[in-house]
Amino acid sequence: MAARETLKLYYDYKSPFTYVAMAPAFELPEHYAVELRWMPFLLRIKGPGQRSVYSDWKAKYSYMDARRAANRRGGLRILGPQKIYDSAPALVGGLFAGHEGFFRPYSEAVFERFFRRELEIDVPAEIAKLVDELGASGEAYLRFRAGDGARELDASIEEGHADRVFGVPIFVFRDELFWGQDRIPLLEERLAEAGLRV
Repeated sequence: MAARETLKLYYDYKSPFTYVAMAPAFELPEHYAVELRWMPFLLRIKGPGQRSVYSDWKAKYSYMDARRAANRRGGLRILGPQKIYDSAPALVGGLFAGHEGFFRPYSEAVFERFFRRELEIDVPAEIAKLVDELGASGEAYLRFRAGDGARELDASIEEGHADRVFGVPIFVFRDELFWGQDRIPLLEERLAEAGLRV
């Protein structure tokens, strides 16, 4: 069997397209000899009144398009956010969950609850409560957030800049970028061409 190669996936919990891409992304290491590295990347989104009318139209279209993709994935519920979120607390939570071995259930819960408007991803206390609910220590998360977590998030964002990341989800394989959940089939072609099918 081929040695496992690194496949990066830059994500942000406020991205509906990353939510749609999550389940098929988790399946990639089952079919290809890759180690999937989930890389938090904080999107900087402008709010209404800070962007052009064309950007507003694009934002509305993007949510419609994400819902179409979600319907094809079994009807994931995606409600648009009611404000602009700083998702750093949730992203640091993802780093913490990765260290503690519960990244997938944490991410599934964050995405599902955020897009149902049941979780404020910018409130550390809510993230700590979710961490407790998932069987880990919310207090440990808060300590991590105040120390190594913030530094690790900054390092991941810097690595994203080096990889020329401009949005999420973006997969990076051998320095080639694949943007959006609809590029997963093309990514799989590249992985197969590289002899990584298992």
